[in-house]
Amino acid sequence: MRGTTAPTAAKGNAPASGASTLGVLLLALLTSVGCGGPEALSEGVSEGAGEAWAHGAQALSEGTAPRSSPQTALGVALEVEDGEPMPLRVRAGQSIYINQIDIRSSVAASKDEGLAGLVRTGDFAGLGWLGVKQVEQEFELLGSEEGYKRRRFYRNAAWMNLPSSFFVEPVDEYGRLTGLPILLNAGQNDKRQDTDDFFVRRFRAIQWTYDCPALQNCAGASNYLEEALLELRNARTQAKQKTLTLNSRTKALRLRWTLRPFSAYTIPVEQVAQPAYDYGFSMDVSPVTPPLKDGTYAPGTAIQFRLTLKDGSGKRLHPVGWLPAYNDVIFGENEAGIQYYRAFFDPTATYYRRKHRERMMIAQIMGPAQRIQPIRSIIDMEAFLAPETDVQTISTAARDGVFSQFRTFPPANQLFGGAFDPMHVGWAAPVSDTWSFQIPANAEPGTYLVTVKGRRVYLGEDIPYSKTVEIQVGTKQKTQPVLTTGPCNTCHSEGGELGTVLHGNDNRGACAACHAPLGFELEGPVFVRVHFIHSRSDRIGAAVAQCSKCHLAKESVQRASKAACLSCHTSYPKSHEQQFGPITSMYVGGGRESFQQCTSTCHTTHPQSGL
Repeated sequence: MRGTTAPTAAKGNAPASGASTLGVLLLALLTSVGCGGPEALSEGVSEGAGEAWAHGAQALSEGTAPRSSPQTALGVALEVEDGEPMPLRVRAGQSIYINQIDIRSSVAASKDEGLAGLVRTGDFAGLGWLGVKQVEQEFELLGSEEGYKRRRFYRNAAWMNLPSSFFVEPVDEYGRLTGLPILLNAGQNDKRQDTDDFFVRRFRAIQWTYDCPALQNCAGASNYLEEALLELRNARTQAKQKTLTLNSRTKALRLRWTLRPFSAYTIPVEQVAQPAYDYGFSMDVSPVTPPLKDGTYAPGTAIQFRLTLKDGSGKRLHPVGWLPAYNDVIFGENEAGIQYYRAFFDPTATYYRRKHRERMMIAQIMGPAQRIQPIRSIIDMEAFLAPETDVQTISTAARDGVFSQFRTFPPANQLFGGAFDPMHVGWAAPVSDTWSFQIPANAEPGTYLVTVKGRRVYLGEDIPYSKTVEIQVGTKQKTQPVLTTGPCNTCHSEGGELGTVLHGNDNRGACAACHAPLGFELEGPVFVRVHFIHSRSDRIGAAVAQCSKCHLAKESVQRASKAACLSCHTSYPKSHEQQFGPITSMYVGGGRESFQQCTSTCHTTHPQSGL
């Protein structure tokens, strides 16, 4: 990300204060006809893959279900980087709706000037920046040769809070309309309304400092990046009805934002006549190790699993035996659209920056189901880099009350090893589609959940998918997780369902093993992330202090720790600072001590909780 984009000239201006959205839209529509044509379309299609990928396994099988119809509307993702629209490849004649809009503008700086560079120049310079202020900051715990990274997060600029909309117009090579435009309502920051067309709306700015000499100390730093981010995703029900059908004359989509109506983004469109794969994404997770005659597995068993990734009509996305190498996924030859973790190149930040683009593929096992709970033991980087294993033990029953392991794709020692060594051979190696989880010899009987989550990006479609299978260990009697929160669908509906957002996983019992605190990313646990996101959003329809909106019983809010409290609260009394230390992390309050229970006597109730 850093240093790869040059500042661009300012384009357009924000509408005058008090101008109606309708007036701006009418003006935008009137000025759209006859505008200049799009930039040249991008050429070329990625072909081939590594030798082991192409020849080391069976051929891809055809799907068993009929292919989707181009007339069935497809959700597509639109992206603009520093004023440059990213080309959109899509199946020829496809009917589409807009499921994501990502727009980013960045400016490099050699001194600490906040966001002054963005205000002066770049793609967002003409927007209203009045009111912008820094609201939080966080250091990355893992340093580099250059130093430590600090992220400062900014909100409340006028353009971030104001209601606005987008026009999307299909146009030919001369910029003439080839169909009717659609209007998408981005809503406003402080209130979610039924007319909003996206479930997620996050308009932000971040200042990055790359060369801080120490944690919490950026004295003498001289390498900065300022960036503004607009994120809209997960089209709501009515937005999915706002469709465009691409005909043979459509060569681009013109994206016009009402806050800069005179400077449209022209997104080149390439229509692919006979794509190799269908849209959609699914997976099979199958035990290879057979169970005992009664269908159970004995404690102490190493159970091998196989992962099969498929398109929407059931066609395999990879040969039997192998997934693509990391280099093929990140740097090019991955026609099927399989995705791996890419935050080395496009950093993410919970709530504030592009978490949907992290795209980790990972498998976990957790159980027994009746013991599932948050993991508070910290997993350090050394566990990921250990060459002797490709599976990490995240929790044990003796230490954490529940057993769990996970495995990344590629294996963590290859995946994270390459982050420190760009020539790391693990990034070039094909990835096996099988792995083994080791059930402890003293495993408690019950149902164990095995979950794989991933993401596919293919011909304009960017979607997650998760699959959970159950195995029985030591008993045929099924057991269930005891959930202490819910129901999430009170808010997560109309396009924001848990089966659609995030990892596409509506099984909340199958989250905690992957979401453990990591030594280099302490904010991993689900309770930290849920508290943080919901407390920072101004679009939640209930008072954040009213715990009963999500928590089902008072016992579930009584475990006091820095991580539990300061993932939601942004401050605590001076007396607490003297006893527990100052707040140094916006996510968990402090460092590794943040998951230790402070007390079992002080915080037995929560004011205004409703419990």
